[in-house]
Amino acid sequence: MTITMNKPALKQIFAFLRKDFLIETSYKLAFIEGILHALIGILTFFFIDKLFGHKMTPHLDTFNTGYFAYVFLSMAFFNYAGAGLGSFASKIRNEQYQGTFLALLSTPIKIPNLLLSLSIWNFLYASFELIVYVVLGLFLFKIDVSNTNVLSFLTVFSLSIITFSAMGILSASFVIMFKRGNPVAWILSAMEGLLGGIFFPVSVLPPFLQTLSKFIPLSYSIKALELSVYRGHSIMELKNEISILAIFAIFLLPISLWTFKYAINKTLKNGSLGQY
Repeated sequence: MTITMNKPALKQIFAFLRKDFLIETSYKLAFIEGILHALIGILTFFFIDKLFGHKMTPHLDTFNTGYFAYVFLSMAFFNYAGAGLGSFASKIRNEQYQGTFLALLSTPIKIPNLLLSLSIWNFLYASFELIVYVVLGLFLFKIDVSNTNVLSFLTVFSLSIITFSAMGILSASFVIMFKRGNPVAWILSAMEGLLGGIFFPVSVLPPFLQTLSKFIPLSYSIKALELSVYRGHSIMELKNEISILAIFAIFLLPISLWTFKYAINKTLKNGSLGQY
């Protein structure tokens, strides 16, 4: 299954984008609340760093940066990656509540185009938030990113987004099949903060948890992004992390698309697709 970008497909995608834009802009304070939420989260870790960030310095030597800069980058990235992880399931759930999901599937839209259409607004909004993070980091908190290897960063970033989007599609498949039961989302929410390396380097964990973290794509993404920005590591220096992320992306994306299509076909047959 591939995304088609002909004129009818572009019209379909634009129609979804316009709908989501109108819905989001009808909530006047949502934009301001989002910015304040991000700023409060950033300031929380800024003051944590002021209090005892130096105690984690030995674990941050690998990344050549302090605790706040480490967390700032990981939070900015995960905020964007979250668009891939959560967009599909949340959008489908909303369509089910509104009773429009079955109607959507009765239109001549292809599954990959539907998935893109459902997520495009969230990715655009997440891109705006990412820009806000960058501006705050560079001009307010004076984070030094002068060592950044742009090619390495973009490579890791792209593979990560593909991987997390695939995981988000798997999550959406469970929503279609089981309505309320969504083990993918539960596992991700339970493990990402502890084992993903967002709030602290994985090296602070005991050995058995470090071993578990090796099965989580996020841990490779965070480590590689931190090293590409603060150490300026090249693609070759990050070949292990990049290779593993590529394997996750190559395997998870087709599996997730197949699972999504299977979930739709199965629920169409048993008549539960429009239920929630």
